[in-house]
Amino acid sequence: MVDGLLAPFLAASAAIDRDHPAVQQLAGEVRRPRDIDTMRVAYETARDRYSHSMDIDAPAVSVSASDVLRHGHGICFAKSHLLAAVLRACGIATGLCYQKLAGGERTYLHGLNAVWLRDQGRWIRLDARGNKPGIDARFSVDVEQLAFPIRLDRGERDFLDIHAQPLPSALAALRSSRTTAELARRLPGDMSAADRQAVCALDPLLRPG
Repeated sequence: MVDGLLAPFLAASAAIDRDHPAVQQLAGEVRRPRDIDTMRVAYETARDRYSHSMDIDAPAVSVSASDVLRHGHGICFAKSHLLAAVLRACGIATGLCYQKLAGGERTYLHGLNAVWLRDQGRWIRLDARGNKPGIDARFSVDVEQLAFPIRLDRGERDFLDIHAQPLPSALAALRSSRTTAELARRLPGDMSAADRQAVCALDPLLRPG
């Protein structure tokens, strides 16, 4: 039963292009004998080797995992696609998770990952956004160490569903933006109706531990 539910979290797609030669090459680089070590190395590679586009004022917009490898950077959504693609290429079920964060006078969605711990039968969430002063996300199996704590008083929210594929609103913003400056204006502020209808149907027992 669990294996059937996890199949979509091992699949390739246009954004999570796990079969792209560059993704396969990186997967071979991070793969270790134990899954947990592969997860850690893949996560730290995605977090640290590939900058968040807006942290370095990079204009190019990455959408897919291979785009991040080609450009050398991506925003949170693209970097979550990269981590998912690399881990799926290593045979490790990986999904996408989202938060609603507040910044300035608006809210915006933030993308991160959920990774399946096969030996423990549960998910952990990891945020490969990239660290900088004030942000210290880390690989952790026991206690989440994500980039952003949720501030309920600011209207922020954790969406606990685990998606096999990116949200339609996130993909639309990425694909329709020619530059990251344009992308910043188009980032979705919340889940859209299409997002809420997207298939992510996981048994509650399979939600993050």
